[in-house]
Amino acid sequence: MTAEPGTAPLLAVEDLSVHFLQGETRTVAVDRISFTVGRGETVALVGESGSGKSVTALSILKLLPYPSAEHPTGRILLHGKDLLTASDRELRKVRGNDVTMIFQEPMSSLNPLHTISQQIGEILKIHRGMSGKAAEKRILELLVEVGIRDAEKRLNAYPHQLSGGQRQRVMIAMALANEPDLLIADEPTTALDVTVQAQILKLLKEIQGRTGMAMLFITHDLGIVRKIADRVCVMTKGKIVEQGPTKEIFAHPQHSYTRHLLAAEPKGAPPPADDSAPVVVQTHDLKVWFPIKRGIFRRTVDNIKAVDGIDVAVRRGQTLGVVGESGSGKTTLGLAMMRLISSKGAIDFRGERIDSRGFQAMRPLRRHMQIVFQDPFGSLSPRMSVGEIVAEGLRVHEPQLSYRERERKVAQGLEEVGLDPATRHRYPHEFSGGQRQRIAIARAMVLEPQFVMLDEPTSALDMSVQAQVVDLLRDLQKRHGLAYLFISHDLKVVRALANEVVVMRGGKVVERGASEKIFTAPETDYTRALIAAAFSIETAPEGIVSQ
Repeated sequence: MTAEPGTAPLLAVEDLSVHFLQGETRTVAVDRISFTVGRGETVALVGESGSGKSVTALSILKLLPYPSAEHPTGRILLHGKDLLTASDRELRKVRGNDVTMIFQEPMSSLNPLHTISQQIGEILKIHRGMSGKAAEKRILELLVEVGIRDAEKRLNAYPHQLSGGQRQRVMIAMALANEPDLLIADEPTTALDVTVQAQILKLLKEIQGRTGMAMLFITHDLGIVRKIADRVCVMTKGKIVEQGPTKEIFAHPQHSYTRHLLAAEPKGAPPPADDSAPVVVQTHDLKVWFPIKRGIFRRTVDNIKAVDGIDVAVRRGQTLGVVGESGSGKTTLGLAMMRLISSKGAIDFRGERIDSRGFQAMRPLRRHMQIVFQDPFGSLSPRMSVGEIVAEGLRVHEPQLSYRERERKVAQGLEEVGLDPATRHRYPHEFSGGQRQRIAIARAMVLEPQFVMLDEPTSALDMSVQAQVVDLLRDLQKRHGLAYLFISHDLKVVRALANEVVVMRGGKVVERGASEKIFTAPETDYTRALIAAAFSIETAPEGIVSQ
């Protein structure tokens, strides 16, 4: 839905600038941008990390967490009233009533110590003065409205007892509790599986259709923008370089940066599979069961079968992609293969059984089995320099190296992943997300491993950075004959990197085969639903995701 010509916009951002001051240094985060959002309209702010999208969104409600932030120019008009000059009391009336926000990571936005009912009830009490039976009734209505099954049973649940999709639905319920005029959604689906993502987007459009609210949708995923937005504003380096109707922007992009974004999806294909290549790691009837204990004596009454009798093999120079929704057992499978959690069943590494090895017995093999994690922010120590981070494994596994030899290896490792060795004395916070992920890859590769587990290594990255990391991983694999276990919910990335794909659901393999066969001729309804959700987020597959 687009705003009718001649009508005043609900939100008008005019000539807005945001500067950050640090000592005598002034950083321009947003540089004189202007855009509008009409009633019932969805406008997408797109661009890479650091482009100024989230700073713009937080400025609308004056929620910037930096005391040094200032707005040297601009106005932010909501219903014609400038929010930048509004008093704290006036802003409190706007926040949560007229304008609400949904953030990217619901686990860090929800209070872990309060139940879902308490958290939604708090909003109703503060903004509506609603409590008691009336509040309980409204909370239940909201949970049903956002599609949480067995809503009554979930009222007293804590955030950690819900799936990622359920937590995001709770965040939406909280945002919609006071029927806002404008919903600001800041990367609300980035951390979700493709099917859950599709359902959340469908839910937002349905609610928008019923209530007529406007949406400002912030994302770096252009596939989502194509499906949900009426208009697009493209940002880079704090400026809006292009804006217009979504169809027009996608069909006829005018700015070089917009064309760069549209061409940035991971492309290419993995090298042809060689069935004669030696098997580096394989499992037979692998099981990881977590006991459910109840009663005074904590007796085991059942088991959560996270991995339930799985056979897989990863060959030298090849990539096995493992896909499926949250809770399907993907990461648990990888951790078991790395012998980082207890399991039952056979695990062979380079032809040798390792499933019965203890911690000390596994230590000599650790240098040959490395991991790259999803979050480049959380997986690097903020107290260590980049050189120290990359050298850490060398200190443990090659203690005989001199300081100069270790420094030489660190420099080579950074060069191999496309980073300047001169930056090794800097700290992680001084690098972008893509650079941090390259540092994590260098840390793994410096030990010259044979098997690398890649656990969602691109999901926290922008599309263009994803493409660069996929190209880097392919290049490293070709040069060193690496065997990859690539775990992801992003099927576009899996298609670009994996030779073979295993589809997991409920701890079991429901389909496996050559990558191209899985993507062009899937045999199960579940796989077809995953692919449909990944490559066309127009409708949400029904009955696939447990609510």
